[in-house]
Amino acid sequence: MRYIFKVFILILVISGILLNGCIAADLGIITGGEKGTYYQFGLNLKELMATKGISLNVYPSNGSIENINAVYKRPGIQLGIVQSDVLAFVGKIQSDLELKRIAKKIKMVFPLYNEEIHLLGRSGINDFDGLADKRVAVGEEGSGTYLTAKLLFEITEIVPQEMLTIGREEALSQLKAGKIDAMFYVAGYPVKLFADDVSEKDGLELIPITHKNILEFYPQGEIPQNTYRWQKQAVKTAAVKAVLVSYDYKTTNCDSVGKFAKLVAENMPWLTQHGHPKWKFVDFNYSLKGWEQYSCVRKYLGKPAADSNKQSPGENPVWRVVKESL
Repeated sequence: MRYIFKVFILILVISGILLNGCIAADLGIITGGEKGTYYQFGLNLKELMATKGISLNVYPSNGSIENINAVYKRPGIQLGIVQSDVLAFVGKIQSDLELKRIAKKIKMVFPLYNEEIHLLGRSGINDFDGLADKRVAVGEEGSGTYLTAKLLFEITEIVPQEMLTIGREEALSQLKAGKIDAMFYVAGYPVKLFADDVSEKDGLELIPITHKNILEFYPQGEIPQNTYRWQKQAVKTAAVKAVLVSYDYKTTNCDSVGKFAKLVAENMPWLTQHGHPKWKFVDFNYSLKGWEQYSCVRKYLGKPAADSNKQSPGENPVWRVVKESL
């Protein structure tokens, strides 16, 4: 009798999965630091999936480079959140051949929200070109800020005197002390560090980012006036999209990722109501230049297949955009 009961329960579970188009296996998503927005987005998705009877495991990480490796090689991780410029960084700056190979098969599930590029510097630096021959902090090696800053210098051909790979707190301390001229910090405004630890007496300003080559690749953004108490005017800058990605598995995990994406799209109102405030700025239909949506996702969303003739065989679409902008 006990055996028959177990079989009956198993049939009910399987039937529910088939009828509701749910995901049979557990999924995993790799995000970012536990105090960051990426991780909070992962927790929101975990909570949503739990309401559908699906287990989504959320993993912290040290950044985008780790995440594109993880969706390929770490068991139980099919999804990751990365900066939209990480693949271009891998294609142009990284020398790791295995990483380059993996990056070619990283596909977008959905575009997410903007992260503004904060460029804070001493008074007198009027624009990005003004960083030539200056000492600039570009973030710790491997961080999102680091890869974006390095790529900006690469595509503009602006050459600073020195690029210091130090953390944001140390960078701000050196900037206030006059030891460096500027620092990068990629994060959605308002940035707590700048809100709490910068004042008018420091003589620092947000530097506009409007360089033509940068805006060929990055969306134009703006940090509104009075975002920080010492900031009296709106400042034009560039923004980096956060992107939900997967690896192009072709068969393995394809259906699970596609069904997951369909559930997320159908429950966007729930996420905007119950999730992180940045969900209110997410547009799944945003056309992110250079990114191709995963075919498994397009299938479950009822979208036509992407036109494969728009890019050269084997060439990463983001890398193509960077080459065109040089």
